[in-house]
Amino acid sequence: MEIEKIKSIIEAILFSAGRVVEIKEIVSCLEMSEEDIINVIENMKRECEEQNRGIEIIKVDTGYQMCTKKEYYEYIYPILDKRSKPNLSNAALETLAIIAYNPGITRAEIESIRGVNSDATIYKLLEYELIEIAGKLDAPGKPTTYKTTKKFLKMFGFSNLEELPELPRYRMDENKQIVIDEILEEEEK
Repeated sequence: MEIEKIKSIIEAILFSAGRVVEIKEIVSCLEMSEEDIINVIENMKRECEEQNRGIEIIKVDTGYQMCTKKEYYEYIYPILDKRSKPNLSNAALETLAIIAYNPGITRAEIESIRGVNSDATIYKLLEYELIEIAGKLDAPGKPTTYKTTKKFLKMFGFSNLEELPELPRYRMDENKQIVIDEILEEEEK
């Protein structure tokens, strides 16, 4: 099959799916190697950028999705998107960050870090599909563990969790207060 036809097929798949399409799904449709498909998609991404098109292809974990460029949101939103967006409180963002940096964390561990009950926040994040149940911990009571979803990655613009910013280093001082080493290093300069 010629490369232009392959590109057209992949473009049709990504456009019509309206979701993240896993590489393995495209492999099964086109009966090509994963490496070849990734090369074609990466080439398509470059072409979209070079032609300054209103759409782009983004990588989300082990798949790709076609979407509009972020800079055109203000033009698209009034026309198409009348749905309510998840309104994330500070508590929800804090809980989401804890789960993102600690996949497989339990509710009790989240509450230990936050210092407050997190039941309602966890249920809201589950409802928004930003987190999901990762499994059960092999401990007394078999507590549920949580991890972030592909929807989280997409919403915050990450391909995978390795792209999360590095957390600052900290230590406890003699008064049992947290001291962030990076801040101290900047002040010393």
